[in-house]
Amino acid sequence: MSQENTYRKQSPLPDDLRVFLTVVRKHSFVAAAEELGQSPAYISKRIQILESSLHTRLLHRTTRSLALTEDGERAHRWALQILSDLDGLMDDLSQAHHTPRGLLHVCSSFGFGRNQVAPALSLLAEQYPELEIRLDVYDRAVDIISEGFDLEIRVGDDLPEQHICKQLASNRRVLCASPEYLERRGTPTTLRDLEQHSCLVLKERNTSFGIWNLSPLDGKATAVKVQGALSSNNGEIVLQWALDGCGIVLRSMWDVKKHLEQGRLVQILPNYSQSANVWAVYPTRLSHSAKLRVCVEFLTKYFKRLE
Repeated sequence: MSQENTYRKQSPLPDDLRVFLTVVRKHSFVAAAEELGQSPAYISKRIQILESSLHTRLLHRTTRSLALTEDGERAHRWALQILSDLDGLMDDLSQAHHTPRGLLHVCSSFGFGRNQVAPALSLLAEQYPELEIRLDVYDRAVDIISEGFDLEIRVGDDLPEQHICKQLASNRRVLCASPEYLERRGTPTTLRDLEQHSCLVLKERNTSFGIWNLSPLDGKATAVKVQGALSSNNGEIVLQWALDGCGIVLRSMWDVKKHLEQGRLVQILPNYSQSANVWAVYPTRLSHSAKLRVCVEFLTKYFKRLE
């Protein structure tokens, strides 16, 4: 057996560690295979090779479940650190600021991720061709460290204390309804009037359901309890309901601006709004990661156009 083959048998390859981390994150060999563009048989083989290299079993597998063994938990922590160090090595040995390279894993919410973050990252990829960018969108809170993300783009000022947060843009949500709805139900003139209207309630992440925190210009926020027959966890759905004349919606200005200009929506109670700034959330200092630093700097300039 050659020296190279002996080394490969004894030492896990970075690609095998990436396969392992993907299986753990997706809780499935099949789902991991789909994400990596491989067959389930390939995933199973790489895990077997990794277990053989480490001389231990990493996963408890049945037909219905998959869980880490005790050694698997340790291997998971080491794999995260090893691959992070490997990316750091590549950054350190490259012209860090000008030619960032490697995988940048970004997450955001469904609507904002698709409509705002995705176009920005497309431009970033054109500017830095050695950067590999993956964007995942969710309608739930995300633990960026345990789920393997480098960066989260978040709307709203409820920020995690354990991470670094940089504001990318100032933003406020405004109250709107269609002219047809207002003609049928009347126009609210006070916050208390909202209690008598059909409000289109959006449930996002950890926000309180049916509570709108609205503040006057340079004033203290007031929590308003609202209700209505229609609610969703997707902002695009509640916006469409508002356009259909179903009720009052609270949405970011960049979501409704064109509809206001076209007369399809009317802003109500214009002296009140809800703070919903755009933030970059990341677990490590920008000086420690070239690809992260370049991305955040790019997004800071890009999102200034939203203000």
